[in-house]
Amino acid sequence: MLQQRVQLRQERLDLLSLVSVQKLCKRLRDTIPKLDVAICNAGIGGWIGLNWPLAVFKILTSWKNATTYPTFKLSGIGSVAKPQIPTEKKVEEPALGEVFCANVFGHYLLGHYLAPLLSRHPPSDNTRGRIVWVSSLEAYEHTFSISDIQGIASPVPYESSKRLTDLLAVTSTLPSTSREVDQYLDVSAPSEKTTKPRIYVSHPGICGTSIVPLHVILEYLMFAAMYLARWLGSQWHPVTAEKGAVAMVWLALAKQSTLDSMEQKEGVGKWGSATDFWGEERVERTEVDGWGWGGKIGEYARKGRNPYAKDSTRESRETFEETGRKCWEEMERLRVEWEDRLRSAGLGVEMD
Repeated sequence: MLQQRVQLRQERLDLLSLVSVQKLCKRLRDTIPKLDVAICNAGIGGWIGLNWPLAVFKILTSWKNATTYPTFKLSGIGSVAKPQIPTEKKVEEPALGEVFCANVFGHYLLGHYLAPLLSRHPPSDNTRGRIVWVSSLEAYEHTFSISDIQGIASPVPYESSKRLTDLLAVTSTLPSTSREVDQYLDVSAPSEKTTKPRIYVSHPGICGTSIVPLHVILEYLMFAAMYLARWLGSQWHPVTAEKGAVAMVWLALAKQSTLDSMEQKEGVGKWGSATDFWGEERVERTEVDGWGWGGKIGEYARKGRNPYAKDSTRESRETFEETGRKCWEEMERLRVEWEDRLRSAGLGVEMD
């Protein structure tokens, strides 16, 4: 019976092509009645190599921290996505940061265009459509600048994109961002048939995936280093992609009442995939720089926090909220500008 109810549907999507995002969403909106969850997990690292001397030194002197919060990856600077508009159209277009487009902006547009499907949950059902953005343990505050929101000039564009993900998701329920968030989620007048979707953020911990291409011998050594870090006490080493997916899957399947109750008690936060010594997976709150675990002052420090983290203060929380507000304003400005630009070039896809 279950096989008759479950259908798998494969679709192609290029997150570096805004038109590709629009075309996919058009197909989905034309062929399915509603969506429960959109998990935004795809992305790229933008790394070009490792600082091997630093990597060896860090791992040998602080194995667990070095493999949980690595500081020895080398990233390309100034990488931009392919042009969105063919040159024969003779339409000027600004550069789009490659990592930014793949990790944030492509997903951002996807969530906007799918919002009407995600909103088709009557209030009487006590459910909400959900957008689950996937961040990282490496979403450090110091890697992000609002003046370079796309990370084009950044030496750490991946980390910058994940910090932006945290800022957008965590501040999405605050009064200061409500205007932009409502515009983004296409919220119209209250209806008996629709409910405003919710945005959540998760991270997979440290997993061995193809996002970092390595020689087969180095790949085996990477997995060995991850397992050893777990045995040394790191809770953030699920190692395998299956265990790393536990947080986002839980956010997709948990009852809305459960999520609402937990956030009412602990505040809005970031959910991470964790394991114990034996690899038994679980979901745990993760500290966000400047916000803490739930945006509350005086929270108790929890196991597994970044060893370089600072306790959040009223000032850091206000700065976090203000930066989040500016990010929402800038992301909505970019969305509208690119939609107009594609439409002017005759490439934009009109949604019903």
